[in-house]
Amino acid sequence: MKIYYIGIIKNEERPAQELCAEKDLSSYSRFTRENYGEFMSVFSKTVAERTKPGQRQDIEERSYTFHAYGRTEGVAGIIISDHDYPALVAHQLLSKVVDEFLTKHPRTAFASSNAKLPFPELKDYIVKYQDPQQADSLMKIQKELDETKIVLHKTIESVLERGEKIDTLVQKSDGLSAQSKMFYTQAKKQNSCCIVM
Repeated sequence: MKIYYIGIIKNEERPAQELCAEKDLSSYSRFTRENYGEFMSVFSKTVAERTKPGQRQDIEERSYTFHAYGRTEGVAGIIISDHDYPALVAHQLLSKVVDEFLTKHPRTAFASSNAKLPFPELKDYIVKYQDPQQADSLMKIQKELDETKIVLHKTIESVLERGEKIDTLVQKSDGLSAQSKMFYTQAKKQNSCCIVM
């Protein structure tokens, strides 16, 4: 599960403009990083242009999923991830990022300009949300429940194994009891022939 791109795109007019973006291209070779970065920026603008205000959508392209969230303020948030990344977490992050961006940069800051706007929080989000279980509280709880279930299964298995071992010991002790009874009766017979007076 990986996030490659988080960006805020001004999409009220065409062509759409990237207001701020953060990319994690560390999984690509040095020679191709720039090309992948350009691909992500161009396709993010295209997806943002086709995302209506108030609309959320997920678009799959090759090995990527584009998560988009259009706002009535004339911007769209875009996340590019692999197919394994949970859409719920991606859309929660989009809501959070777009809300914070609009709080920091109201519509008046970008309405008449296409300049890039500083939003350093994206760098923190792209790092923090690489692991969706740590970032999303519901997924974190689900993971903890799954781990607890695994521990319970292991515990039940160990109890069953212990039960089997106890059963084996009981059988052995039953065998020993039968042998000791035989020994006692034979010893009694042996001793009965020799009565000491």
